[in-house]
Amino acid sequence: MTQPPLLSRPALRKNLLALRRNTAPTMRQQWDSAIAQNLLAWCSLHRPTSLGLFWPIQAEPDLREIYPELQKMGIQLALPLVQEKQQPLLFLEWQSGDAMDTDEYGIPVPQQRERSLIPQVLLIPCVGYNRDKFRMGYGGGYYDRTLAKQPRPLALGIAYAQAQADFAAEAHDIAMDEILTENGKLKGNF
Repeated sequence: MTQPPLLSRPALRKNLLALRRNTAPTMRQQWDSAIAQNLLAWCSLHRPTSLGLFWPIQAEPDLREIYPELQKMGIQLALPLVQEKQQPLLFLEWQSGDAMDTDEYGIPVPQQRERSLIPQVLLIPCVGYNRDKFRMGYGGGYYDRTLAKQPRPLALGIAYAQAQADFAAEAHDIAMDEILTENGKLKGNF
Protein backbone atom coordinates (compact mmCIF):
# COMPACT_ATOMS: atom_id res chain seq x y z
CA MET A 1 0.00 0.00 0.00
CA THR A 2 1.38 3.42 -0.90
CA GLN A 3 1.56 6.27 1.59
CA PRO A 4 -0.55 9.35 0.85
CA PRO A 5 1.56 12.32 -0.19
CA LEU A 6 2.63 14.69 2.56
CA LEU A 7 0.71 17.95 2.76
CA SER A 8 2.63 21.08 1.85
CA ARG A 9 3.87 22.99 4.90
CA PRO A 10 1.36 25.83 4.42
CA ALA A 11 -1.54 23.33 4.12
CA LEU A 12 -0.35 21.33 7.12
CA ARG A 13 0.11 24.54 9.15
CA LYS A 14 -3.43 25.63 8.26
CA ASN A 15 -4.85 22.22 9.28
CA LEU A 16 -2.93 22.13 12.57
CA LEU A 17 -3.99 25.66 13.47
CA ALA A 18 -7.63 24.80 12.71
CA LEU A 19 -7.37 21.65 14.83
CA ARG A 20 -5.99 23.66 17.75
CA ARG A 21 -8.60 26.43 17.44
CA ASN A 22 -11.42 23.88 17.16
CA THR A 23 -10.39 21.96 20.27
CA ALA A 24 -12.79 22.72 23.11
CA PRO A 25 -11.43 25.47 25.39
CA THR A 26 -12.05 23.27 28.44
CA MET A 27 -9.90 20.53 26.91
CA ARG A 28 -7.13 23.02 26.11
CA GLN A 29 -7.27 24.31 29.70
CA GLN A 30 -6.79 20.75 31.01
CA TRP A 31 -3.87 20.25 28.64
CA ASP A 32 -2.42 23.64 29.62
CA SER A 33 -2.51 22.56 33.27
CA ALA A 34 -0.76 19.28 32.47
CA ILE A 35 1.91 21.02 30.36
CA ALA A 36 2.41 23.56 33.16
CA GLN A 37 2.96 20.80 35.73
CA ASN A 38 5.35 19.03 33.35
CA LEU A 39 7.27 22.27 32.88
CA LEU A 40 7.50 22.90 36.63
CA ALA A 41 8.84 19.36 37.11
CA TRP A 42 11.32 19.87 34.26
CA CYS A 43 12.54 23.14 35.80
CA SER A 44 12.85 21.54 39.25
CA LEU A 45 15.00 18.79 37.75
CA HIS A 46 17.18 20.92 35.43
CA ARG A 47 17.30 24.20 37.41
CA PRO A 48 17.69 26.68 34.53
CA THR A 49 18.88 30.14 35.55
CA SER A 50 16.82 31.89 32.86
CA LEU A 51 13.84 31.06 30.65
CA GLY A 52 12.66 32.74 27.48
CA LEU A 53 8.87 32.50 27.70
CA PHE A 54 6.11 33.25 25.21
CA TRP A 55 2.79 35.04 25.50
CA PRO A 56 0.17 32.70 23.97
CA ILE A 57 -1.51 33.66 20.71
CA GLN A 58 -3.79 31.72 18.34
CA ALA A 59 -4.87 29.14 20.98
CA GLU A 60 -1.26 28.19 21.89
CA PRO A 61 -0.72 26.45 25.23
CA ASP A 62 -1.25 29.06 27.94
CA LEU A 63 1.32 28.68 30.71
CA ARG A 64 1.01 32.18 32.16
CA GLU A 65 -0.49 30.91 35.43
CA ILE A 66 2.85 29.35 36.41
CA TYR A 67 5.10 32.23 35.36
CA PRO A 68 5.05 33.60 38.95
CA GLU A 69 5.97 30.12 40.27
CA LEU A 70 8.93 29.96 37.89
CA GLN A 71 10.00 33.36 39.16
CA LYS A 72 9.77 32.12 42.78
CA MET A 73 12.10 29.27 41.81
CA GLY A 74 14.73 31.94 41.14
CA ILE A 75 14.51 31.71 37.36
CA GLN A 76 15.02 34.97 35.46
CA LEU A 77 12.17 35.27 32.95
CA ALA A 78 12.22 37.01 29.58
CA LEU A 79 9.74 37.61 26.76
CA PRO A 80 10.58 37.83 23.04
CA LEU A 81 10.48 40.95 20.94
CA VAL A 82 10.57 41.01 17.16
CA GLN A 83 13.06 43.78 16.39
CA GLU A 84 12.99 43.48 12.62
CA LYS A 85 11.84 40.96 10.05
CA GLN A 86 14.55 38.46 9.07
CA GLN A 87 16.37 38.99 12.39
CA PRO A 88 16.65 36.84 15.53
CA LEU A 89 14.38 37.60 18.48
CA LEU A 90 15.51 39.84 21.31
CA PHE A 91 14.55 38.64 24.80
CA LEU A 92 13.62 41.28 27.36
CA GLU A 93 13.81 40.65 31.10
CA TRP A 94 10.31 40.39 32.53
CA GLN A 95 8.51 39.44 35.70
CA SER A 96 4.86 39.06 36.52
CA GLY A 97 3.31 42.47 37.11
CA ASP A 98 5.68 44.44 34.85
CA ALA A 99 4.09 47.08 32.62
CA MET A 100 3.33 45.76 29.13
CA ASP A 101 2.91 47.18 25.62
CA THR A 102 1.98 45.37 22.42
CA ASP A 103 4.24 44.90 19.44
CA GLU A 104 3.30 45.46 15.81
CA TYR A 105 1.68 41.99 15.74
CA GLY A 106 -0.51 42.76 18.77
CA ILE A 107 1.52 40.47 21.07
CA PRO A 108 2.17 41.74 24.62
CA VAL A 109 5.81 42.66 25.29
CA PRO A 110 7.51 44.29 28.27
CA GLN A 111 7.24 48.07 28.22
CA GLN A 112 10.81 48.27 29.51
CA ARG A 113 13.14 47.58 26.59
CA GLU A 114 16.54 48.32 28.13
CA ARG A 115 17.21 45.00 29.89
CA SER A 116 17.77 42.18 27.42
CA LEU A 117 19.35 38.79 28.00
CA ILE A 118 20.16 35.55 26.24
CA PRO A 119 18.06 32.96 28.08
CA GLN A 120 19.61 29.62 28.96
CA VAL A 121 16.40 27.87 27.85
CA LEU A 122 13.74 28.95 25.36
CA LEU A 123 10.15 27.77 25.61
CA ILE A 124 9.11 27.70 21.95
CA PRO A 125 5.47 27.30 20.95
CA CYS A 126 4.91 24.78 18.16
CA VAL A 127 2.14 24.79 15.59
CA GLY A 128 3.35 21.26 14.83
CA TYR A 129 6.31 19.01 15.47
CA ASN A 130 7.59 15.75 14.04
CA ARG A 131 9.10 12.65 15.62
CA ASP A 132 12.61 14.05 15.05
CA LYS A 133 11.70 17.09 17.19
CA PHE A 134 11.63 19.55 14.32
CA ARG A 135 9.13 22.30 14.95
CA MET A 136 6.71 23.99 12.61
CA GLY A 137 5.85 27.56 13.56
CA TYR A 138 3.99 30.30 11.74
CA GLY A 139 6.57 30.50 8.97
CA GLY A 140 8.50 33.65 9.93
CA GLY A 141 11.70 31.82 10.96
CA TYR A 142 12.29 33.97 14.06
CA TYR A 143 13.02 31.09 16.41
CA ASP A 144 15.25 29.31 13.87
CA ARG A 145 17.32 32.50 13.45
CA THR A 146 17.46 32.90 17.24
CA LEU A 147 18.66 29.31 17.72
CA ALA A 148 21.28 29.74 15.00
CA LYS A 149 23.04 32.37 17.13
CA GLN A 150 25.77 31.48 19.63
CA PRO A 151 25.58 30.75 22.44
CA ARG A 152 22.63 28.57 21.51
CA PRO A 153 19.93 28.31 24.19
CA LEU A 154 18.39 24.94 24.97
CA ALA A 155 15.18 24.69 22.90
CA LEU A 156 12.13 23.28 24.67
CA GLY A 157 9.21 23.04 22.23
CA ILE A 158 5.77 23.49 23.82
CA ALA A 159 2.81 21.87 22.07
CA TYR A 160 -0.32 19.83 22.43
CA ALA A 161 0.26 16.15 21.63
CA GLN A 162 -2.29 16.40 18.78
CA ALA A 163 0.18 18.67 16.95
CA GLN A 164 2.56 15.81 16.14
CA ALA A 165 2.63 15.49 12.36
CA ASP A 166 4.65 13.97 9.57
CA PHE A 167 6.64 16.62 7.73
CA ALA A 168 10.17 16.97 6.41
CA ALA A 169 12.55 19.44 7.99
CA GLU A 170 13.79 22.24 5.76
CA ALA A 171 17.43 23.32 5.51
CA HIS A 172 17.01 26.25 7.92
CA ASP A 173 15.04 24.27 10.55
CA ILE A 174 16.72 23.60 13.89
CA ALA A 175 15.46 20.67 15.96
CA MET A 176 14.17 21.22 19.46
CA ASP A 177 16.16 19.58 22.24
CA GLU A 178 12.90 18.35 23.72
CA ILE A 179 9.19 18.69 23.01
CA LEU A 180 6.96 19.06 26.07
CA THR A 181 3.25 18.21 25.78
CA GLU A 182 0.42 17.37 28.15
CA ASN A 183 1.60 13.75 27.94
CA GLY A 184 5.18 14.48 29.01
CA LYS A 185 8.09 14.92 26.62
CA LEU A 186 9.75 13.41 23.64
CA LYS A 187 13.23 12.39 24.76
CA GLY A 188 16.04 14.65 23.61
CA ASN A 189 19.78 14.99 23.75
CA PHE A 190 19.84 17.09 26.93
